[in-house]
Amino acid sequence: MSLEQFKNRNVGTQNYKTLDVGTKPEKGMAQFVQVVQRTFKGELFVGLGVTMKAMLKALFANDMATIQYPFEKLPISPRYRAIHEMLILLESGNYRCIGCGLCEKICISNCISMDTRYDEAQRKEVSEYTINFGRCIFCGYCAEVCPELAIVHGPRYENASEQRAGFSLFEDMLTPIDKLNLQQEYDGFGAVSPNADENIKQTPLAY
Repeated sequence: MSLEQFKNRNVGTQNYKTLDVGTKPEKGMAQFVQVVQRTFKGELFVGLGVTMKAMLKALFANDMATIQYPFEKLPISPRYRAIHEMLILLESGNYRCIGCGLCEKICISNCISMDTRYDEAQRKEVSEYTINFGRCIFCGYCAEVCPELAIVHGPRYENASEQRAGFSLFEDMLTPIDKLNLQQEYDGFGAVSPNADENIKQTPLAY
């Protein structure tokens, strides 16, 4: 098939219909009348009726078709990788992080930074831990490589901030002590046993 045949392959084989659009008005008043006739048709009021019906149902019948964010939120997948959370030991209330640095080494976006020190008992502890959420791509490698399940991905996805410094606060990722009973546990090495509630007591060791 040549190029001309390809361009003209449908010419003459279709039953085209010519629409009667009328003649073009020449005077200004005739043009105005044509615009009004084309604008205010029955279909316009049908659409307005559907809109008014939905609006009245939402106002008086409390039948909302939309989610009232932030008061209502859609459920997210349990595998969704959102803002990181730093878990705490249920027994002592201290950090699970042992300062091994694996999360910092495996981070492919180079957004994790941590410093460690030794306490009075010569135990290694984390003195500073930050995650730059402006660079983080939420790949989940840091949570996968953590041997103590100290860092996981939680369900919180609202991380808007006016300052970039608000993207890397360690305290925002840490589970508060007063909400420790609401801390979500994950299966894996270092996870809490099924009967942990029966065995929880103050440990003599400072983790």
